Amino acid sequence: MDQPERALPDDPGNRYARELERHLDWLDSFTPTALGVLAAASGIYTYLGVRTLLEEPGLWTTFAALAYSIAVSVGIFVFWSYLLRLLPAVRGATARIGLFLSMGLGAVAIIAMSSWLNAAALAGGAAMETHMATTVKSYQTALERAHANAVSGQSLARDVARVRQSFQDLSAQEEGGILSGFSGRGAVFRVLTQKGAELQALEDQLLAIEAPIESTFAQGNVILSRMRSISVEAGGLPDRTVRFSEDAVALAGLITELRQLNPAPLVLRAAQDLADAVVLPELDGRTAEIQAGQSSTINSVLTLVAQRATTLSQAAAEVIALPEPDDAIYTPMSAADAVIVYAGNFVPAWAGAISIDLLPAVLVFIIMVVQAAIRSGRGEGRSDDRMTVGELRAALAAADLLRPAEPPRPEAAPATPRAED
Repeated sequence: MDQPERALPDDPGNRYARELERHLDWLDSFTPTALGVLAAASGIYTYLGVRTLLEEPGLWTTFAALAYSIAVSVGIFVFWSYLLRLLPAVRGATARIGLFLSMGLGAVAIIAMSSWLNAAALAGGAAMETHMATTVKSYQTALERAHANAVSGQSLARDVARVRQSFQDLSAQEEGGILSGFSGRGAVFRVLTQKGAELQALEDQLLAIEAPIESTFAQGNVILSRMRSISVEAGGLPDRTVRFSEDAVALAGLITELRQLNPAPLVLRAAQDLADAVVLPELDGRTAEIQAGQSSTINSVLTLVAQRATTLSQAAAEVIALPEPDDAIYTPMSAADAVIVYAGNFVPAWAGAISIDLLPAVLVFIIMVVQAAIRSGRGEGRSDDRMTVGELRAALAAADLLRPAEPPRPEAAPATPRAED
């Protein structure tokens, strides 16, 4: 039966293995210390991240954050210590795959319990400022959209004025007897002036809305400017967040007011009433012929009113169909939540937070490679026969104890002189 090949003591592979082992011995002297420093640093940043989640200050809050951070540090140190010792030492494929799966599961747990809190400590303040800046942009878009819709609705005053002017011109013509052939202010004149008065009242309402629209928009811009300043100014985040929330609520109210000031629905209802609500006066012609002319003219006027009402309705419907501003709502969030929502903006912080926790994995792979090189140089069948001087002395002492005691040798009897014959 073939015996596994063993490296001789002076074989180059054996010398190569002993050289690597000496390097590992030197590295092992400070590797636990380095691992402890990494775990402690991660625990410190975890503590800072936990404090951003615990809103109530106090002794118990500090104690809870400290206990959590210590538990994280101990867990990281123990986890990587296990893998640094066990994963490079195992040789079977099944055992190695099992440890790799354990390392992957542990890495996910470390990221879940520590890395995101480290990222919150590193970039939480900047993430909250990014959240406020994003909120300002959404509020600005909503304010501008609401203002544009309100201005479009208020601009319907020109359409109303044009229709009103047409009725006033027709009433002037009727007063001169051009339309019905009956001069004066008769039934046709009264119908035309009735509709002209309705349109005049609507036009006055539309013109009166212009000032409130511009005033509300100006107030909203002032609040937006203040919110921008709060998002970038120096100072504690809690106080800034409170002031930002107050301004956000006030600005949301102004946006709602602008939406309500949009007069397009009012114009649409007035246009419908313009055609539907008509009070027909009594025909006042002196003869049946004149009354027939008045009746025919009034029917023509009503047809014209319906056409003008349709035109105004279509213009108002176009304004109403404009896209409504999105509901801009500011949702306060903690630094830990903000750094997750805006993770794409803080890739370096996330990389640093994860690296400080998972850097020992690189050490595990390095030791695995070195251990494989040692086995390759020494031979798979050769066991580790390195012994220190102390271990050699202990082995010799144990050998002395295990050696069976030898029976005492009989002492040689002293030679007696023979008696002379």
